[in-house]
Amino acid sequence: MRDFSRDHNWLSINTATVRKQEGAEVPLDRIIDQCAERGIRAVSPWRDQVAAVGLDKVAKQLKAHGMSLSGYCRGGFFPAADAAGLKAALDDNRRAIDEAKTLNAPCVVLVVGALPGALDGHAAYKDMGRARNEVRDGIAASLEYAREVGMPLAIEPLHPMQAADRACVNTLEHALDICDELDAGKTGALGVALDIYHVWWDPKLEQQIARAGKERLLAYHVCDWRTPTRDLLSDRGMMGDGVVELKKIRGWVEDAGFTGFSEVEIFSTLDWWQRPGAQTLDTCIERHRSAV
Repeated sequence: MRDFSRDHNWLSINTATVRKQEGAEVPLDRIIDQCAERGIRAVSPWRDQVAAVGLDKVAKQLKAHGMSLSGYCRGGFFPAADAAGLKAALDDNRRAIDEAKTLNAPCVVLVVGALPGALDGHAAYKDMGRARNEVRDGIAASLEYAREVGMPLAIEPLHPMQAADRACVNTLEHALDICDELDAGKTGALGVALDIYHVWWDPKLEQQIARAGKERLLAYHVCDWRTPTRDLLSDRGMMGDGVVELKKIRGWVEDAGFTGFSEVEIFSTLDWWQRPGAQTLDTCIERHRSAV
């Protein structure tokens, strides 16, 4: 297992972690500068943050700092109530792929979606089988274009608590089943984004990480699971502040062949988003060395 204790060369910051600082929204270009000032070599930005600053401007800024991406957030949300909605989702995923190419991202992370309308409290239908079929078909269609332009897609399985509204793929095993069906040759075009927050509890995790192997493990996200969790979406813990066996899981991931960045992704309305960005980033660096 790599020794992270002496430096933070393999730390990446998902920009959601510091998108709010002292309760206020902070633009992406400022976040990139803050990371560069601390020698952080990689980030994973969100599409809305990129759009607010400008795609070309962000690409130039990253190049000027010599920074790379560990992923691009996000594509997905394939299910829809009707044919027009399904087409709109595919069009949006194509745009996400194009944006990721401009930023030279290693993959587009897919939060695949679930029951359309459920995020707003009004699900258009309740058929999870239909939702999963629409996810499979949406990934298959998007994969055709992704292969053409050379942009890998990474399915992110989400915790079962978000099965209704954000993702109906909830285990690493399910995500890998989709990968094996649509990319049987393990070409590198389709894999997974392994987010500790969503998968740490899975009794099959070690087995499925080994199954994924280097070919399928495209991104690795870290944080921690607080007890008690005060909000199921936006109360992630800083590494070392929760119950996840982070070093053990990283050992499994690296044994499987992963050699990329550990990407810190923390949504924290009640805690870290209320703090100065400098404090959050400095703590990420310290915990990357001591806890990850």
